Amino acid sequence: MNTMILSAQAQQGGGYSMLIMMVAIFAIMWFFMIRPQQKKQKEIRKFQNSLDQGMKVVTGGGIYGTVKRVNLTDNTLDLEIAHGVVITVDKSCVYADMSSQAPKA
Repeated sequence: MNTMILSAQAQQGGGYSMLIMMVAIFAIMWFFMIRPQQKKQKEIRKFQNSLDQGMKVVTGGGIYGTVKRVNLTDNTLDLEIAHGVVITVDKSCVYADMSSQAPKA
């Protein structure tokens, strides 16, 4: 009879340790996966808001170009991708500043 009571008490304590383990796993995932991704997205958003005429950028589709005009009302950019060839892209599709990187030989 005493062994049944002891085993029942041991099983009840197991629920708390499982809950603590789940919270610990979530905390680890937050610090190593979710938080860095949120920081990166914040940096990209900050870059997209600071786009200005003359910057060399690359779009999400891999198109390299120079910003010719920023339209804040439509949230678009005019990119010159070749001499005399200008395309309009959404501002949220531009991800990287290529003017600070050295060209590859």
